[in-house]
Amino acid sequence: MYTLSPELAELDRQFAAAKAEASELVNGLNESQFNWRPDARIWSIAECLQHLNIVGDRYAHMLEKTLAEARARGLVGHGPFGYGWLGKWILVNTEPPPKRKVKAARSLTPAYGQPITAVLPTFLHLQEQLALRLEQANGLDLARVKVPVPGYGPVKLNLHITFARIAAHERRHLWQARQVRNHAAFPEAR
Repeated sequence: MYTLSPELAELDRQFAAAKAEASELVNGLNESQFNWRPDARIWSIAECLQHLNIVGDRYAHMLEKTLAEARARGLVGHGPFGYGWLGKWILVNTEPPPKRKVKAARSLTPAYGQPITAVLPTFLHLQEQLALRLEQANGLDLARVKVPVPGYGPVKLNLHITFARIAAHERRHLWQARQVRNHAAFPEAR
């Protein structure tokens, strides 16, 4: 076992926090509550998590391929790694509460009516996959390795910003799900 770089260790902590937050958020909910929407235009808790599952699955696969290619090309490096102005701007605009609403691409839009037993375990598994990708990224040049952004065509971000953006995106939608659970009209357990 080796120690993660400081940047990756912080991101690992953030993925673990997302895992704990999702588990706590869903704890004690029934299927009706899990899929309840305060408004037809607002995602349910299930949809927020399912969206994170769709995006997380795409990232896990892209990262697996990108990290293997980066290792093969010898793109190693030692930090500290920063975000730069563009990375900072991306992260500020991804963090909750949302500064502007962004419509999810159709391919990243969740289906309504998903069961807790499918959505939550998938989310927790993806957090483990992301933690594994952090381990695989350890020792790589987090600034030189580029990763495609799901739903944004040819746009690529460096590895450091990519991991940070995934974590911020998770916080954004967990915050959104928390707003649903805290809504005044949220249904009582039956």
